[in-house]
Amino acid sequence: MQQNDTHTNGQGKKNFSQENVANFNKKILVMSNKGGVGKSTVSVNLSYALALNKGKRVGILDADIHGPSINKMLGISEKKLLLNENGNPGPIRVHDNFFALSTAVFIEKEDSPVIFRGPMKMKLISQFIEDIQWPSLDYLIIDSSPGTGDEPLSIIQLLNGIDYAVIVTTPQEVAQLDAQKGINFLKQLGVMKIGIIENMAALVCPHCHTQIQLFNNGNTEDFSKKYNVRFLGSIPFEPEIGIASDNGRPYVYDYNKRASAEKITAIAEKIEQELITVRMDTVSG
Repeated sequence: MQQNDTHTNGQGKKNFSQENVANFNKKILVMSNKGGVGKSTVSVNLSYALALNKGKRVGILDADIHGPSINKMLGISEKKLLLNENGNPGPIRVHDNFFALSTAVFIEKEDSPVIFRGPMKMKLISQFIEDIQWPSLDYLIIDSSPGTGDEPLSIIQLLNGIDYAVIVTTPQEVAQLDAQKGINFLKQLGVMKIGIIENMAALVCPHCHTQIQLFNNGNTEDFSKKYNVRFLGSIPFEPEIGIASDNGRPYVYDYNKRASAEKITAIAEKIEQELITVRMDTVSG
């Protein structure tokens, strides 16, 4: 008889951590070492690209405890956790093959701050993995909070490591200074596959279609070579990205012919191919 990985704690409450980790085929952490670079926007649209464009079963975990925005971007702000067919709490179903879980579902008012110290944050993150019964997924995308503190550290440890890490930055030297710390943080934790995305690379003029540099270009591609991480691509700034996010709509689906949508889709394919290569190397070894 096959042993069930689900177990109970001392209070008789089911703990799904082992079952969940086994059900997450590939775990992708999206992080930045500073806010305002579009990390959550990238997380959402990578998830949509894999779920809607590629037909994969995808889950997104919003681990940005103090600034959860995933529910708003996915248009599920009014939804709450429901019991699944087994009577256990599960993530919110966004689409047939797309699931989401965010701190926002536990906040009564949208404008209420989450005032947690380190131990409370770690406890909440552990509940995302231990108390929620996730379905089997091709990919779990984790939208981490900015920085190299409790949230990404707890996630990596609870999931027994991750398969791929994506660092989001903007083309500024000051942003790259922070990205350096994120790269070194991941390497110290044994994360072998790291890619970097340059977000808000340029604004395409809607009239003359000339690219307007919004920041001093720090040449993220050269930066990635210096730190031996893969440069996944540059995503232009387009107002429609913000409009789609505010409306809770999938930008890469509704605006799939736009330059930024094509870039995000191409980045999702790069990550997928790199993970397939890792799996093939493991099998052949």
